[in-house]
Amino acid sequence: MTRPKKKREFQGHHFDSTIWNDFKFRDDDIIIATYAKSGTTWVQQIVSQLIFDGQEGLNVAEMSPWLDLRVPPKEIKLQAVEAQTHRRFLKTHLPVDALVFSDKAKYIYIARDGRDVVWSLYNHHANANQAWYEALNNTQGRVGPPIEPPPADIVAYFREWLEKDGYPFWSFWENIKTWWDIRDLPNVHLLHFEALKRDMPAEIRRIAKFLDVSISERRWAAIVHHCTFDYMKRNAKASVPLGGAFWDGGAETFIHKGVNGRWRDVLPAALSEAYETKANSELGDECAKWLATGAI
Repeated sequence: MTRPKKKREFQGHHFDSTIWNDFKFRDDDIIIATYAKSGTTWVQQIVSQLIFDGQEGLNVAEMSPWLDLRVPPKEIKLQAVEAQTHRRFLKTHLPVDALVFSDKAKYIYIARDGRDVVWSLYNHHANANQAWYEALNNTQGRVGPPIEPPPADIVAYFREWLEKDGYPFWSFWENIKTWWDIRDLPNVHLLHFEALKRDMPAEIRRIAKFLDVSISERRWAAIVHHCTFDYMKRNAKASVPLGGAFWDGGAETFIHKGVNGRWRDVLPAALSEAYETKANSELGDECAKWLATGAI
């Protein structure tokens, strides 16, 4: 399989993919990729714990910025990541064909059933405060329409997200498919939210092996503990951008429940079936099964 090439720019109220054109890779860079609300913060915490051997008090949100988020401006962000002296681990929500892919870097892509994604996304969107809207809509460089507050009904929110493929954010299906298509590259590691829920210690060890990180068994218990949901919830300010200043309720709102299946008693059966039909048609049976279950 050949290395994927960047084919387009991806810009909107959140994105400025042009930052990748000027980013200077290092041989040991780690890129954590997701659609959004799929376990990004969790994986950033895991990677930080592996790199820093179970250390407490790490400001993971500052250490691991969302590179293609258009605020702050790319000039500021590039200078900040270039100044980092630790092994860098950066975050992206782009599809593969909108970023620069490097053979030097290691890529971890984490996915989650789209119904669980939307339930988490709705909490994220519904609790966003005016500062969040100001930053995304009223700062220089926005391309396209602004993002508006969500409807009061989460089912209506899901229906619009499904029918308009990720609205008001970005395409779900192309994001999943572009990463799935390069899963066999040696520097790409697929991860699933459900697999982390089932056996987090085993998944952490798989990530460590992929990243060529030697785990200190003396620090293993601390590493695992610091990656638990309860620990991250209690220490949410260190994991959430600006300490949660963009959300009502602060960082604890951003790190919400960390559970799957909340849609089961709310989402009408017909809409759930429509989602499953769309997943199979857009992704193919094998990828759709992995997206739903975490099993390959």
